[in-house]
Amino acid sequence: MIPFSLGRSRGKFTALCLGAHSDDIEIGLGATLLSWIDAGVELDLHWCVASATGSRRDEAQNSADAFTKGAANVHIEIGAFKDGFFPYQGAELKSWVEGIKSRVNPDIVFTHRRDDAHQDHRELCKLTWNSFRDHLVLEYEIPKWDGDLGRPNLYVPLTAAALERKITLLEAHFGTQRSKDWFDAETFRGLARLRGMECRAPERYAEAFISRKASFTLAGSR
Repeated sequence: MIPFSLGRSRGKFTALCLGAHSDDIEIGLGATLLSWIDAGVELDLHWCVASATGSRRDEAQNSADAFTKGAANVHIEIGAFKDGFFPYQGAELKSWVEGIKSRVNPDIVFTHRRDDAHQDHRELCKLTWNSFRDHLVLEYEIPKWDGDLGRPNLYVPLTAAALERKITLLEAHFGTQRSKDWFDAETFRGLARLRGMECRAPERYAEAFISRKASFTLAGSR
């Protein structure tokens, strides 16, 4: 494994985070975002959740506010698509994603895994690739009882402090999820430890992603 560091000499770094449900972005890449903000990255962050209504909408808003605190610019958008029915709302969802594309040209896009066992996650991933064809897209993972974890090929090493901050915020903001047997600190910490082992992270923890297509150029090259 060859570590690779992306450095930016000027300007903002724009990231678009797409999540099907109110806690997906936080679970999939929450510690990565917290780490970037803590490191002083001038982050222009677009946080878009497709499905969150009622108390889950309040959770989504409050959690997004907490996770993005300190970012240079934050744009939070929360939709009201029906949970569990994304494949049957394809036209409306596509219009929603296309609308986001008309408002932001991100340096990087985060979305769900193409092979995720949840039908809503797969649908949003498909539409992400349909719309953001010329962007760097990284697919994040969500642990669940289906046992669908894959083989990631891109890792973001984490400090123990960043991981614990992520877990603390998840537990604080998602009371509706605490009854689910997979939604607990040991699940999140265990997955991060496994991914940290796979990439030999200095502090033992990491979040992992799938990069299906990427292009690298040297600074100043044509």
